[in-house]
Amino acid sequence: MASMRDIKRRKESIQSTSQITKAMKLVSTVKLQKAKGRAEETKPYFEKMYHTVSGMLAKSGGTENPYVTAKSDGGPKKKGVILITSNRGLAGGYNSNMIKLVTQGDFDRENTIIFPVGRKGLEAMKRQGYTCSGDFSEVMNNPLFGDAVSIGKTVTGALENGEIDEVYLAYTVFKNTVTQIPTLIKILPFSEEDIEEEQTEKEASEEKKGPVALMNYEPEEEETLGYIIPLYVNSLIFGALVEAVASENGARMQAMDSATSNAEEMIDTLGLQYNRARQAAITQELTEIVAGASAIS
Repeated sequence: MASMRDIKRRKESIQSTSQITKAMKLVSTVKLQKAKGRAEETKPYFEKMYHTVSGMLAKSGGTENPYVTAKSDGGPKKKGVILITSNRGLAGGYNSNMIKLVTQGDFDRENTIIFPVGRKGLEAMKRQGYTCSGDFSEVMNNPLFGDAVSIGKTVTGALENGEIDEVYLAYTVFKNTVTQIPTLIKILPFSEEDIEEEQTEKEASEEKKGPVALMNYEPEEEETLGYIIPLYVNSLIFGALVEAVASENGARMQAMDSATSNAEEMIDTLGLQYNRARQAAITQELTEIVAGASAIS
């Protein structure tokens, strides 16, 4: 059995840690309320943006826009991944789940470029041997739409220059305080399956509501899509940033709550061990006193 001094020191150490985890939980709770409200307010807009652009492309037919038409040279696709993590740890499995989403997916090191948003993702992907382009870690402190535009320009520029052929967005969807879902979506080139699905839905709608007017562009189709699609990309990135901030604070709040509960359990256990050690020490002293008195008499 450990000595009373060792037990007391360990108990005091855990009590200090418990105070830190309680404080971090309170801070995360306050930040979560603000981030949650922001995510709930912005989510409908970005979902509508996605369906609107897919509807436009479904009505437009074939187009040679580089943001829409996938390259078909027969070689391996060069993929770019916008990976959104946090700048700090102590958030449970939040960061590790996002990193596994990429490392355990169909993204080999030779043909993948990571655009890291968050210091933890940047450090982890470099250790894994992936090529990282840029560092957008400061964005996670307080993401603004201008930050999403900056990231979007970097990624679409790499697509236009031929550095990458496809763009993916890896982020965490905030479902509720307890549940955050790691999500990976392809945002460029626009998926043909999505266009076909949207076209099927439109055709079904036409059968019910009658014919729908054709899509007309002013100015020309290519010029219009060249403006609309980057806006669509920036919107998705900003929506993902807002969702990620809410998810990070939710995950950290849960992690700190669990850590505090575990610390309290350990403190109770150490308290029992301390009392037992103290009782054993008292019993030992009494035994020695009685033995000494018996020897004298």
